[in-house]
Amino acid sequence: MRSSLTPREIVAELDRYIVGQTNAKRAVAIALRNRWRRQQVTGELKDDITPKNIILIGPTGVGKTEIARRLAKLAGSPFVKVEASKFTEVGYVGRDVESMVRDLVEASIALVRDEELARVKQRAAEAAEDRLHELLKGAGGRGFGLSSSSSAAPRLTDGDREKFRAQLDAGTFDDQSVEVEVQDSNLMFVRNFSGQGLEELGVNLQDLFKGFPGQSRTRKRKANVPEALKLLEAEESAKLIDQDRVNRDALKRAESDGIIFLDEIDKIASREGTKGGGGPDVSREGVQRDLLPIVEGSTVTTKYGPVKTDHVLFIAAGAFHVSRPSDLIPELQGRFPIRVELEALSGDDLVRILKEPKNSLLKQYTALLAVEGVALTVTDEAIAELARLAQQVNERAQNIGARRLHTVLERLLDDLSFTAGDGGRAAVTIDVPFVREKLADLVKDEDLSRYIL
Repeated sequence: MRSSLTPREIVAELDRYIVGQTNAKRAVAIALRNRWRRQQVTGELKDDITPKNIILIGPTGVGKTEIARRLAKLAGSPFVKVEASKFTEVGYVGRDVESMVRDLVEASIALVRDEELARVKQRAAEAAEDRLHELLKGAGGRGFGLSSSSSAAPRLTDGDREKFRAQLDAGTFDDQSVEVEVQDSNLMFVRNFSGQGLEELGVNLQDLFKGFPGQSRTRKRKANVPEALKLLEAEESAKLIDQDRVNRDALKRAESDGIIFLDEIDKIASREGTKGGGGPDVSREGVQRDLLPIVEGSTVTTKYGPVKTDHVLFIAAGAFHVSRPSDLIPELQGRFPIRVELEALSGDDLVRILKEPKNSLLKQYTALLAVEGVALTVTDEAIAELARLAQQVNERAQNIGARRLHTVLERLLDDLSFTAGDGGRAAVTIDVPFVREKLADLVKDEDLSRYIL
């Protein structure tokens, strides 16, 4: 686990991206810190300390998913988000619950592999430059102004390498093409087929067929120099990485640091008054019973090896408009001892969401329009008016929280986004009259159905 931040520091970091919801931030911060504390414990007691899973209860658009996602990034932990409603009881058509653990392992492997790629990036770049230089010489370049000693040695000297990099950066060879060998793999059908239909076998069919004649081969591909350099860097990086070690480290990280976010868990809760009856509630309760051993701690077979879920942190979330947490089976309720209710967003919260987060929507739109040479400025009064109108639409229609701001801003900036590339105004200031003019129809329309996402 990469992060050893205190709970207070974790909450402060989450505050940079998420407005409000202090109780939820405190709960996940304590859970994350407890994982670090467990790893500092020695002796047999360490294995007996299990994470305290969390249920986040609140309407859509208040930050449940973002809290879990930011927490995983902060800790450098493998993270997957799954919809509980897509699972079905064993024997029904659909995905089995163990697939989320396999997805977690894939996410962990991707995470560890990216870290390894970053570690060997410089060595891979140098090896790729050496190979590219030889290819260019073979294409008739004869050294490109480098010293004669470099033509005899496959590895460039420091001086020649700097000169070659300067030529690459200057685009000296951009118009030239070279032939590079790339891996030729035509296994798309097998990959799709094994992705879901045979996932319970725990077999990597792609690896199984690699040894078949004609299934693993290289082919020559003609590419311009910048593209060839990227291909060669990717190939050299793969050579420098021990994939078996990556897989072993990824399995350990998935077991000790993995976070699974179970969204829409309220959709598999049996509604009050229907328990014991037939229909879809039979499958809902079956999914809960299938989830139970995974959350409680079991061993799941994956194509990379067995994975224990005893120390995986599960964060469940749901709106619970129709059902309640008490409608879950008692055994599953007991596996989520921490329950946090998230508050519905107010108008003031929407104002803060537009202004404060590091990645706020207004900052995103400003950056997008800046690409077209348009400097976008939104006054504080206009931001307050935007938030008021978004809150008004939420109250009159379905309350979708902060997601309503996407609808409102798209409507507000529709004309500007369409004409920004025509070379018109270089600076645009959005004030209250502009907001009311553009959003008048949205607010006045009683039906609202065609504007609701």
